[in-house]
Amino acid sequence: MVGQYWIETLGCPKNEVDSDKLVGTLRADGMAPATRPEDADLVVVNTCAFIESAREESIATVLELSDRADDARVVVTGCMAERYGDELASALPEIHSVAGFGVPVTLGRKPAEPALPSFDLLNLPRPASARPWAYVKVAEGCDRNCGFCAIPTFRGPQRSRTHDSILDEVRSLEAKEIVLVAQDLAAFGRDQGQGERSLVPLIGEVNELVDRVRLLYLYPSDLNDTLIEAILATGVPYFDLSLQHVSPPLMRRMRRWGDGERFLERIERIRGLEADAAFRSNFIVGYPGETEADHDALLDFVEAAQLDWCGFFAYSKEDGTYAADLDGEVDSDLVAERLRELTELQDSITASRRDLLIGERVTVLVDEKGVGRSHREAPEIDGVVHVRDDLAVGEMHTVEITGALGPDLLSQGASIDPDDGSDT
Repeated sequence: MVGQYWIETLGCPKNEVDSDKLVGTLRADGMAPATRPEDADLVVVNTCAFIESAREESIATVLELSDRADDARVVVTGCMAERYGDELASALPEIHSVAGFGVPVTLGRKPAEPALPSFDLLNLPRPASARPWAYVKVAEGCDRNCGFCAIPTFRGPQRSRTHDSILDEVRSLEAKEIVLVAQDLAAFGRDQGQGERSLVPLIGEVNELVDRVRLLYLYPSDLNDTLIEAILATGVPYFDLSLQHVSPPLMRRMRRWGDGERFLERIERIRGLEADAAFRSNFIVGYPGETEADHDALLDFVEAAQLDWCGFFAYSKEDGTYAADLDGEVDSDLVAERLRELTELQDSITASRRDLLIGERVTVLVDEKGVGRSHREAPEIDGVVHVRDDLAVGEMHTVEITGALGPDLLSQGASIDPDDGSDT
């Protein structure tokens, strides 16, 4: 009898790539995907440990799946397994084994053996994408020392892949859109002595193989003119900038480069080159020492920048980070108030920017029946474009935008499920 597996993936797109790599190894071992956790012989939870809420979700997911698949072997892998492996194994008897990065996940009842040096998730094969798009991780780890981030302590230093290995994976995925990801994407190749000179040609090489190339997680100091031109040349002017804050004093406490003035200058320069450029960023609220003046500076920046998409997250104290020992803790109620204020402002900006597209014709990639995305929407994290149900999935189509529904757009002839609460 062929064993069946179920993989639950939490966290960022980089974890999704890791899960795809695990799928490839499990299939190579003769296992088949289960249609539901209850039918699985092996349940793998690929966890996230970036902030406290992510860790809580990871533990809750492990417990839920353990209950649902009570006869299965439960394996925990991913960031939380790497960072808190021994603690997890002791605290959760439901777990059969904890497999850190590079440790093979198998159906065997014994805990996985220590990883062989040749076992590397980055270079494992993965199956063709089940969707018209796919993430491709081009590097693992990070060499930066941001005050709030523990990722380098458990993901290790940056390790970039070769161009050939990346291009081979792109071909095997058979996707229309490739989304390049890494902890520090703009630094791809720097550990090989190439710096941005390596990422720029890679963008062009991938662009020759697929209809769309999208980049996620760009550190702002590395967004130079050469990289900007390379992104614009793909026809997907989408810029996901890792800004985190804008107040100069707080940026120094975060051990980050830049400030609001420099960020705005760069954004305006890009818009001068391409008026249709779309921008996304994320910001931390309540970092130790954040004053009312710092918060006001962020509000002013959000208003001035008019980003298409923006996420705000409460600071999470992480063991082993520089910020964990800083004074100036911000009261949780004040953090919540600041989050609400920023979110309300950005929601109105996003809505107004979506309204501006009404009457425009845009090219969308149809991801599934009735749902597509233009260059302005990254998969899974941004809004979508509702399209006619008869438009072929996996193909590009030009549609006219007739309405905006919050973050989503409605195109001519599209139908919306009345149960989703949208008013068409």
